[in-house]
Parts: sequence; C-alpha cells; structure tokens
Amino acid sequence: MGQRDKSSHVILVVDDQESNRDLLNAILTSQGYRVIEASNGLEAVKLATRERPDLVIMDLSMPVIDGFGALRLLREVPHIRDVPVVACTAHDTSTHKHQALRVGFSDFLSKPIDFRKLDVLLNHFLKTDSHTLL
Repeated sequence: MGQRDKSSHVILVVDDQESNRDLLNAILTSQGYRVIEASNGLEAVKLATRERPDLVIMDLSMPVIDGFGALRLLREVPHIRDVPVVACTAHDTSTHKHQALRVGFSDFLSKPIDFRKLDVLLNHFLKTDSHTLL
C-alpha cells in the first residue's frame, strides 16, 4: 500500500484548552491535513464515531470524560476501534507514559510538543512522508 495524500487524512485533535487545539490545528492544516476538534472526551467520541478520523491526538486531563475514558469508549465502537490514538499531555513522567501505553494509547506526545516527534508519528500512523513540520 502506497502513501496517501495528506489532504485525504482527517486528524481529530482533542484538548480542553483552545490554545492547544489552535496550535495543533494550525500546524496540521498548514501541512495539508484536515483537522476536526473536540474540547472533551465525550465530544471526541461522538465526533470520531461520526467522522471516523485517521488519527486522534488526545489530551489526557479534560472535563466531562478524560482521555483514558474516551479511549475506552472509542475502542468499543467497531468502525473506529483500530484508529490510532496518541496521548498528548503536559504530565510528562514515565508513569503517565507507561500508563497511557498500557491502557491502549498508540503512542505518547508530551507538551510542549516536540514537532520532530509529531512529524515521525504522522509519518508512521498515516503513512505519509511529512518531514516538513520543522
């Protein structure tokens, strides 16, 4: 299977902080990805179920339903259970990272975001040759 055009990829960005969503949205849309946003885990599950994104980048600490609860719900929906979900949090400790990976997150990004790592994750999960975020 070859690489897909970035514009065919939908990325769901989930964070209760609007400034964090805005930053990721700006970076990702400037690279040609289509971005949809949610401000809490419940919104994320509803939106993901309807839109079926190719990748979800989700904060762990949010109101209504946190990232852990949202991941559990996403994994229960047959048509989106295999969508990669990357934890993105300011809680950058090995404990948080191991917990996130143990419960089923596909990978882990710490805040502030290392855009080189984001680039690698996009290339890995979306099979694109992004290498242009820097």
